[in-house]
Formats: sequence, structure tokens, C-alpha cells
Amino acid sequence: MRTIKLLFALAAAILLVTGCSSKQEKMKKALTDFIRKHDSVYIPLYKQSTLASWDAAVSGKPEDFKKAEDLNLQMMAIFSNKASLKTLEEIKVSGMITDSLLNRQLDVLYRAFLMAKADTGKLNAMVRMGTVIEQKYGNFRTEVKGKKMSDNDVEEVLSSSKDVNYQEEVWKAQKKIGTVVADDVKKLVKLRNEVAKDLGFKTYHEMSLTLSDQDPKEISRLFDELDSLTRKSFAEVKGDIDTYFVKYYGMKSKDDLRPWNYQNRFFQAAPKIYEVDLDKYYKDKNLEKLTSEFYAGIGLPVDDMLKNSDLYEKPGKNQHAFCTDIDNAGDVRVLCNVKPNQYWMNTMLHEFGHAVYDKNIDASLPFILREPAHTFTTEAIAMIFGRFSSNPQWLKDVAGISDEEKARIAENCFKTLRLEQLVFSRWAQVMYRFEKEMYKNPDQDLNKLWWDLVEKYQMMKRPEGRNEPDWATKIHIATYPCYYHNYLLGELLASQLYYHIVGNVIKSDDYKFQSFAGKKEVGDYLRSKIFMPGSRWYWNEMIEKATGEKLTAKYYAKQFVN
Repeated sequence: MRTIKLLFALAAAILLVTGCSSKQEKMKKALTDFIRKHDSVYIPLYKQSTLASWDAAVSGKPEDFKKAEDLNLQMMAIFSNKASLKTLEEIKVSGMITDSLLNRQLDVLYRAFLMAKADTGKLNAMVRMGTVIEQKYGNFRTEVKGKKMSDNDVEEVLSSSKDVNYQEEVWKAQKKIGTVVADDVKKLVKLRNEVAKDLGFKTYHEMSLTLSDQDPKEISRLFDELDSLTRKSFAEVKGDIDTYFVKYYGMKSKDDLRPWNYQNRFFQAAPKIYEVDLDKYYKDKNLEKLTSEFYAGIGLPVDDMLKNSDLYEKPGKNQHAFCTDIDNAGDVRVLCNVKPNQYWMNTMLHEFGHAVYDKNIDASLPFILREPAHTFTTEAIAMIFGRFSSNPQWLKDVAGISDEEKARIAENCFKTLRLEQLVFSRWAQVMYRFEKEMYKNPDQDLNKLWWDLVEKYQMMKRPEGRNEPDWATKIHIATYPCYYHNYLLGELLASQLYYHIVGNVIKSDDYKFQSFAGKKEVGDYLRSKIFMPGSRWYWNEMIEKATGEKLTAKYYAKQFVN
């Protein structure tokens, strides 16, 4: 009798395992079939869409923006398919996908298709409104005394002129883009919030972070920690900045300083207060050539991408800089508006940092995973390289300054880099907190909110009696929403990777001045540990595999605060 019971139990166990195995195979087949069908439609449309967006950014022509918009709407239609979301939900809820690579694809696809819960009309309206706003930014030119000025021209006046009245005139003229787009941006913010609520989120800000694999509470805690970490050090250097500018402009006191006196439109970059003129090292240089030679020297050549890029100013062209991966198969391009100065050297190194990441992702990965582990991990790589533009060792190794010149400027170069980090860190606080509060209540006095945050975190006085939508002059708020915090996370990871590379790859104990120039082992490490995995793993898992630790702020503090 006991033997019969055991046989029945064994048979039941076999049936259970067989049934479970059969269900696993069924779900696995359902997912692989879904991915194959999705890729057959999505991959060609993705390439068409990225090409159209590239053409629009380069030309600024309405017809090119219209084409890009139409293709973006088609892309949106794919991810707003409710039947597709239902299929993915059934597979996800089953818990039957045990293969790690398939499970990762399921996770990425499921988050992408959550948009299907939103109203299609709202999604399409978001795309159309975004296109109109982007076109307005792209076509706007500052005008002073009848003369049109590019953003480069504006930055040149703010950074080099001692005529504070002219600075004020140019600064205010550039801010007129705010009144051009502000009402449109508010409408878009409200529409984005409606979409977020359709998906079960309180705000679009919360939705954006969550769907990009970030915990909003964790990000806020991190920004609070960084605020506490940098506040005292920033207050000290801000005092140095103000003291310098009072003397520089011949003012009576620090109370006379205004936002246009800080050498750029938003006080997001470090003003030039130390005795080192980095621009002079680049004024007679070919920045393309320096970029090419540096990346080739670390085993990450970029010449093919340089050829496909668009690097110089032209009418109607987007005045900013970005990198785009056209096809996730090697066609990577950079848009810049290069001038021979340190800012654009930094930008070239930064954007081609993005480019070498994209280009070196393992092409055998599933298409949906041929992306960086997270948007801030590619920012980290871009930032590591961008920092070199003010690094005296890099200037010697790549730009060709002498040992004597390197020694003369070394300390002020480091002070400049530290200042850049502290200034940017406080600016990022403004951006993060403004967007978070704006999406909570877009009907509040956003003009006041903006300047309240500027005064608190950047310690810069608002202009008396000014009530203009200066917040809307920052293109990221409108066209790259809820993204800016990733730049600061990227800076944290950049420092973490820098310390790991210096100590474990180059095997040096000199952490202050390294250029990586000519060190192919750096390229090998980045390719194998950071680039090739793509988004195979959750971002913190990738960071831990690459550095031995999860993301931490301690190396950023060690490098720039302590």
C-alpha cells in the first residue's frame, strides 16, 4: 500500500513538473514570437525615425520636422497597442520566463508598452506639441540692436565682455525665447501629467523616473545628500567668485552682481576666475583632429563617426550638441557647433564619449538591449572624457603643451575642474527640483519658483522686478523632460569609474592628473565591462560588475568636495 502511495506521489510530481515545463515552453515561445514580430516592424521604423530627427536638427526645415513628427507618431502607435501590452502582461504575470536574457527583454518591453494604457489621442498630441516647441527653439535667434546672434555669440558676450550694460541687454534678449514657448510648454506639461495619470502615476515626473528604472524617492534622497555634501564647499567658492567679479567689473560690492555677470546664461558652467586661459590652448587647434587622435590612442577609434557627423554652425541648425545612434548597428553621429575653444573641446570629447559607448555595444545582443545600461551610464562615460579638456596632463599629452606650461597651470586647472563640478552640481539641483515641483502643480507661479530655487541652490540674486518665464529658456525642460538629474548621477559614476580605472586598470596611485592618452587598456576595459553589455543587466548590477561596488557618491566627494 505504501509503495502504491509513493508511486502515485511520484507520478503526480512528474505530471506537475511536466505541466510546469510545458507552460514555461509555451510562455517562452509566446515571448520569442512577440519579440520577432515586434522587431520586424520596430527596427526599420526606428532607423527611419532617427534619420528624420537628425535631418530636422541639421536643416531646421519645417518639412523635415514634419517628417520626423509623422515617424514619431508611428513609433508611438507601436507602443500604444493595447493587445501587445496584454500579451506582455500575461507573460510577465506568469513568472515562467526563467532565461535571464529573455527576462531582461520582457522587462524592457513591458515598461515601454505601458504607454498603451494612455489615450492614443493624448500621446499623439504630445508628439505634435513637442515638435512645434522644438522647432521654435531651433529657429530662435537672439536679436540685439537689429543684429541676430547665435547661442555661441551670446555665450561669447557673457563670458568675455566687461560692459555690464551690454551683458544685461544680451542676456535679456536671449531670454525672450521663454515668452515664445512658455504657454506651449505649460500645456505640454499638463498633457504629460494626464498621460501619467492614465498609467496610474501621480505626475509625469514620477512616471518618467519609474519607467526608466529609477526609484523617485531614492533619487530625491540622493539629491538631498548631495545638497548637504556640496552646500558649504559651494558657498565658499561662490564667495570667491563674487569677490573676483566685483573687482573684475569694478563694482562697489557683491550686491551689485546680477545673473548676466556670471559668464553664461544659467550659471551652469564655471566662470573663469583662476589664472589659466584654457581657450588659448585650442584657438589654433583642429578639434576634430585632437578628438580623433585621443580616441584612437585608447583603442576606441571614431573616424568613421566623425565623417557622418555635422560639427559646425549653419543657419536653422540646432544650436546645441548631441549624439545619436541611427540604427543600433554602428551608424553613430554627433551634432555640434564647434568653435576652437575649451568649451567645444569638452563638448567634442563628451559627445564622442557617448558615441564610442553606442558603437561598441555588443551587436549580437537582441535589438531592444543594444542601448546603454541607463541614460546616466552613458553620461558618465561622456563626462570622464569631457573633463580632460581642462586637464593639464591631457593638454600636454594630446594638445602638445610643454612640461613647464603643464606645471605652471596644473593647480589652477584642478581648481577650475573642481569649480566646474561644484557649480554644475548646484545647477542640477535647480533643474531637478524645478521639474519635480512644476509637474506637481504646473499652475503655480513658475517664474517665482524658478528664481526661488536659483537663489537657494545657486546663491545668485534674481533681477529686481523681473517676472518673465526664464525657466522656459532652458530647452531641456520642454524637449528632454525629467532627464537632467541623470547628468549629476553621471558625474558620480564618472568619478567612481575614474578611480577604478586609475587604481585597477592603469595601476597608478596618482589620482589627480591622469589623461588616459595612449593607454589602450583603458579602451579595452571600457569596451568589455561597460559598453558591450549594453542593457543586458540592470544599471546598478552592471556598475557593481564593472567596479566592485554599486553606485556611490563617495568618489565624487573624494575628488571634488573633500
